[in-house]
Amino acid sequence: MKGSDIMAEKAYKYRIYPNKQQEELIQKTFGCCRFVYNYYLNKRKEYYEKDKATFTYNMCSKDLTQLKKELIWLKEPDKDSLQKSLKDLDIAYQKFFKEHSGYPKFKSKKDRHKSYRTSCTNNNIRFENKHIKLPKLGLVKVRDKQIPQGRILNATISQESNGQYYCSLCCTDVEFVQYEKTSQNIGIDLGIVDFAILSNGAKIENPRFYEKSERKLAKLQRELSRKTIGSNRWNKARIKVAKLQKHISNQRNDFLHKLTTNIVKNFDVICIEDLDVKSMRETDSSLRNKRVGDVSWSEFRRMLTYKSQWYGKKLSVIDRYYPSSQVCHCCGHKDGKKDENVRNWICPECHSELDRDVNAAINILNEGLRILNI
Repeated sequence: MKGSDIMAEKAYKYRIYPNKQQEELIQKTFGCCRFVYNYYLNKRKEYYEKDKATFTYNMCSKDLTQLKKELIWLKEPDKDSLQKSLKDLDIAYQKFFKEHSGYPKFKSKKDRHKSYRTSCTNNNIRFENKHIKLPKLGLVKVRDKQIPQGRILNATISQESNGQYYCSLCCTDVEFVQYEKTSQNIGIDLGIVDFAILSNGAKIENPRFYEKSERKLAKLQRELSRKTIGSNRWNKARIKVAKLQKHISNQRNDFLHKLTTNIVKNFDVICIEDLDVKSMRETDSSLRNKRVGDVSWSEFRRMLTYKSQWYGKKLSVIDRYYPSSQVCHCCGHKDGKKDENVRNWICPECHSELDRDVNAAINILNEGLRILNI
């Protein structure tokens, strides 16, 4: 029997194909949102330096109404997108003071990734017969068969570095049908030689998408470096590089989505290790650094987290300092740290012959179940 269905939020991302007039308005909206963000970031800085007080979000919003009377071109784009730009600036300040993240920075016109967000009010954003209705833009063509479920909260329109446009619809009250319970649990040890080693002995090969395309990417980047910056040929070469990088990203995401969905579908409890990927990338050699970035461990964990919540499964994350590869899963003897070249070892206590990675996966499973008291 399937468990009771749950309601949650989900984003549906579509590639959109705007006509020339719509594309022009999208570009104007990108520019206006960037202008508003930078204008009020500068104003907040000057206001604080002068009066030692905060120019709040509400003050910015009221001032923007007056600014539109002076700068008529600010009335062309969707008005809610400008308010969202002010909101993003206010959130950036809150993060700076509360989370001690970096001070808000000015947005650059040269940034190849551009986006703006707008809210759904009075059904002004909706999906209609292979088109998405968007404020000011009207019906924009899409070629995707998926239909958004639930109630649309907002839409994010973006342009990536390869020139393609996308629209992401954030929906709430989306119903997720629960997967059947399998009474099977799994521990996962992540690696570089093999992407993942499961506690049942299965090993998932590392596809190495970046390494397979690295020579082609290097060739395109050399061609780009020989062009005059800003010329038409330079822009064509830049787009070729961006398209290949997007292709690698799509391959990686497709692999991760299929793998995580399969794991969540077949196991009730999933146990993984809390890896400090940032520190690993900072300390390892350049070759290993590229390989750590290519396997996308953080994205793998993120997908497992939200999919296990959607489909009623449990995810247990063990401490990153737990010595999973040093402990014998048969008798519990701890044998000390081993060189990475050692892939198999014999426990001196119970004389069991152990595969390093499978043993680690079994220990991760046992520790994860212990944390959940299962």
